[in-house]
Amino acid sequence: MVHEEKLLNVLQEHRSLGIADQIDYQKFYLYSLITHSTAIEGSTVTEIENQLLFDEGISAKGRTIQEQMMNLDLKAAYEHSLMLARRHTDFSVEMLKELSALVMKNTGAQYNTAQGTFDASKGELRLVGVTAGIGGRSYMNFQKVPAKLAELCTQLNEQRRQLLDADDLIAKYRLSFDAHFRLVTIHPWVDGNGRMSRLVMNHLQYEFGLVPVKIVKEDKAEYIQALVDARDQDSLEPFRAFMFEEHIRNIRGEIDAFRRSQDSDPIKATSDPIKVTSDPIKQKLLQAILQDNSLNYAAYGAIVGVSEATVKRRLNEMKRDGQLLRIGSNKTGHWEVT
Repeated sequence: MVHEEKLLNVLQEHRSLGIADQIDYQKFYLYSLITHSTAIEGSTVTEIENQLLFDEGISAKGRTIQEQMMNLDLKAAYEHSLMLARRHTDFSVEMLKELSALVMKNTGAQYNTAQGTFDASKGELRLVGVTAGIGGRSYMNFQKVPAKLAELCTQLNEQRRQLLDADDLIAKYRLSFDAHFRLVTIHPWVDGNGRMSRLVMNHLQYEFGLVPVKIVKEDKAEYIQALVDARDQDSLEPFRAFMFEEHIRNIRGEIDAFRRSQDSDPIKATSDPIKVTSDPIKQKLLQAILQDNSLNYAAYGAIVGVSEATVKRRLNEMKRDGQLLRIGSNKTGHWEVT
């Protein structure tokens, strides 16, 4: 009960500060969910790069087409999922296959097996056994998957209807965590199960009007261990405990960042460094540095859409003009906007 009480307190503080009422908060929170979900699966695309990719169609240099398509596909899946959540659409096997088809649209493949052919890019359920993780753990026999998936949908629909008009936030979060764990345990697809499980969890949270849970890439090992522990112990508690702790950490981080921004020097706060210069390249570089001040020249060039040499020249000019400070070495240091 300690985790639940802490979460309720931190959510109350988050709500009282009006953090979610800021312009574009929902959009950028969604972009963050997508970025971290794909990062857990190996994507190296950053939140800033995804923002440029999603909003302006600017692809990031140095990132593979595969990982950029993974992020675009997951964005399309989340957008469709949110539409279904707003309509309170019941879960069904076909609905989950439809979402999986969006998740795997450009990265899924067709498989020819002794049991038949199936296409991951169309959301089709696997017709083979799968193993994953250390020691090659085997997941459920593929022949049992359709019935187990249908059973999960039926149970989720029953529990959703009971909770839709209820005020029990903890029960709603708990249902979303359990849905995540049960779906990844069934492992219905040959690929994309992790992204789909996180999507379904967030789908339920959006439907219930909750602040969605983001599993950050830095906590990947702890997240996977919680899944393993829950499976080994045949208990949902290890996974639930991790999810509550993760959400508390992330919401607390948002609150702390918000408070720091509100407590900053009011004179400095009224000055927008991006508007100080009329050079559009410098404006974009300042925007990128405010989002992430530790990237290298090539990374900033990919975000802004210019060469590495141009980035280096502009940054040196801004440093000379007193707009930027370089803290630390060229290799391991970072920029600060003055």
